[in-house]
Amino acid sequence: MATGALDGPVPAAAVRGQQVLDLLDKAIDIQSPLVRKNIARARQRNPEATPAQVIRNLERMYVSALTGTGAAVGGAAAAPGVGTGVALALSAGEALSSLELSALFALSIAEVHGVPIGEIERRRTIVMGIMLGGTGSATIGKVAERTGQHWGRQVVAKVPVETLRQINRILGRNFVTKYGTKQGIIVLGRVAPFGIGAVIGGGANAAIGTLTVRAGRRAFGPPPASWPRLTPSTPPTSENSHG
Repeated sequence: MATGALDGPVPAAAVRGQQVLDLLDKAIDIQSPLVRKNIARARQRNPEATPAQVIRNLERMYVSALTGTGAAVGGAAAAPGVGTGVALALSAGEALSSLELSALFALSIAEVHGVPIGEIERRRTIVMGIMLGGTGSATIGKVAERTGQHWGRQVVAKVPVETLRQINRILGRNFVTKYGTKQGIIVLGRVAPFGIGAVIGGGANAAIGTLTVRAGRRAFGPPPASWPRLTPSTPPTSENSHG
């Protein structure tokens, strides 16, 4: 049990929860500068691709990368001579990789739609809202007091940052509960013997990726007919902690 300087002992669950949120912020910080490169990669084969075509490529790239990461860790865990401790360590590293892939995907979709992602709170709302699916969209709509479809455009781009902070505090608690539990089940599945872990790891990540893609489509709605004017999305450095 950790000890807080002002509040005395901090429950272990709270410490683990903050560790999950810290991982999320780390993933967002690492991937935010790579959004433009990711979009350029999705346009590589066809520089004249429409936003709809680029989004479809981003979706395929994301699910493929997420599936490959999960299968690779599961396969390594099943290799002869790899103990459970090593397998769990590999899976812990993959947890950050899957978070980074999901953050990059969500922010890339937002950028294609012309939604501003220059502030850390907006990026947090986008990433957590999409990864939480229906729970995330319901929370965002309730706190922002906005109804209607496509919260990514209606809320993230328009509500004040202070409202986004309120939203993110609630999303953060839900994210810790859902992501921690889901990831824990998948991690244990990957240490299954005889190569079963590769099937579980890749299959589970593919399922998560598919759900995330669907959540992204619901968040932003139909792709724009033409390319919006993109503005620089350099991440600020003054807001890096949840609070």
